[in-house]
Amino acid sequence: MKELKVIFMGTPTFAVPILKMLNENTTVVKVITQPDKLVGRKKVITPSPVKQYALENNLAVFQPDNLKKDYTKILNTPCDIIITCAYGQKLPQELLNYPPLGCINVHASLLPKYRGGAPIHWCLINGEKETGITIMYMDENMDTGDIIASKKYQILDTDTTETLHTILSIMGADLLKETLPSIINKTNSRTKQIAKEATYGYNITREQEHLDFQKDGISIINQIRGLNSWPLAYFLLNNQEYKVLEAKFIPGQVKQAGLISEVTKDTFKITCQDGFISLLKIKPFGKQIMDIKSYLNGVDKNKLLKSEIR
Repeated sequence: MKELKVIFMGTPTFAVPILKMLNENTTVVKVITQPDKLVGRKKVITPSPVKQYALENNLAVFQPDNLKKDYTKILNTPCDIIITCAYGQKLPQELLNYPPLGCINVHASLLPKYRGGAPIHWCLINGEKETGITIMYMDENMDTGDIIASKKYQILDTDTTETLHTILSIMGADLLKETLPSIINKTNSRTKQIAKEATYGYNITREQEHLDFQKDGISIINQIRGLNSWPLAYFLLNNQEYKVLEAKFIPGQVKQAGLISEVTKDTFKITCQDGFISLLKIKPFGKQIMDIKSYLNGVDKNKLLKSEIR
């Protein structure tokens, strides 16, 4: 496949295995990625993971601020196909029409389920038992194009967004490598999505990160898993933010949800609708991530029992 000329468009870590596979098996003529961003408290200008890989491998990089305005600069690069993965901007129709073999997207869900920018987060938050990867043709709308290939993954109870992110990115690279020969010789499958079966996984908002202990325990645990390890679920303890990376649900009868029910040297339980959420790993405001025993080691436990949870 080395004769295949590819323009690749992607931004986050998830897209790097796909770019790596393409770089090893095709000719990547240009990499399009989002502009460098200010990162961290010190606001350090940082390139995207895709750009970092591209520079390390001497690949040409273009970072348009606004693809709708700057796409014409891409049209002077001869290519056979455009392949995208988590790029972050819609492609204008002129760009979709440009490559002879079309524009292909690698998406981290089993389309038409979970169209949008956060499919991994939402499949876990919603308690799905399976997810997967879809290779699809792109059109002018968000994740609505014809499906070329897909592969399923059975979600484990221990999976988080972080573990699925790694698993699905590798699956995506493998499935694309397996599918590309049929796309090149135009023998690939092409199945229209069933619009009425579509669901959406839009980007997570700040409000959706907040834990509501009035909910049932399974929903709370799924939210924690779905937001681990970014952006992380949180609650307020005496108006201070506490992020939660790991917790356990213990079913039981409670009189009132949203109260601290037990604090010992290694246990911190909060009541929910149908039992107790036992915190296992947290990040208190302004501190490092720590297991619950380490946190409780320096806390007045009687005072903590009287604290307000929101």
